[in-house]
Amino acid sequence: MENVEIRLEKRPPLAIVTIDRPKVLNALNSATLRGLDRAFADLGQDESVRVILLTGAGDRAFAAGADIRELDAVVAGAAREFSSSGQAIFRRIETLGKPVIACIQGFALGGGCELAMACTLRLAANTARLGQPEIKLGVIPGYGGTQRLPRLVGRGAALKLLLTGAIIDAHEALRIGLVDEVVSAADLMTRAEALALEIAANAPLAIAGMLRAVNEGLDRPLDEAIALEAEIFGDLCSTADKHEGVQAFLNKRVARWTGR
Repeated sequence: MENVEIRLEKRPPLAIVTIDRPKVLNALNSATLRGLDRAFADLGQDESVRVILLTGAGDRAFAAGADIRELDAVVAGAAREFSSSGQAIFRRIETLGKPVIACIQGFALGGGCELAMACTLRLAANTARLGQPEIKLGVIPGYGGTQRLPRLVGRGAALKLLLTGAIIDAHEALRIGLVDEVVSAADLMTRAEALALEIAANAPLAIAGMLRAVNEGLDRPLDEAIALEAEIFGDLCSTADKHEGVQAFLNKRVARWTGR
């Protein structure tokens, strides 16, 4: 699957989605967002793909933000739809049921930073620069940045970034919890693929259950969240993969997962 904005490479159990607009620092225009939506809809249905890497073409940017020329033309009611449609696409990525690892090199600003935050994990090259500079354009983030950033780094650190529009480097992003790991630019994709394969070696139903338990449980009262955990645990205990995992452990062999 390929179009002018998005490249999708499947190498089961992995897939790599690349935003392919390097001449404009992989800025997110409407066509790019539609391409992302199609790619992740496809990947969500493909049982051979267990972990997805998301990156940008070239070495200058993951995604430098929304297309400013498109933003300039957006007003009032259309702007609400502009925001809501992007939020829906990012929410698909966040709730796909499969881990998505953002591989960040160069700039991840505005919508690009919001896209990275919608991913399960964020690996950053030491060249990465992240931020939400929308305040300097007289607006706020529109693709979930005001909500995901505080959940990742805490209210104070989030508001400092949001209110100043500051751009921070990879090591500061790691310090505050915006990214999960920093590596050299040369090692970014190698490290991301190694992490993806480590995750993909585990039971796919358990991976999906883990993501659901964490994502849905975080915003619930503790009693409700642990009840959800018990529900998912119970469901998984009736699967063939649970039986296989236990038998593989007892017999000291590698498990052969079927996703059933």
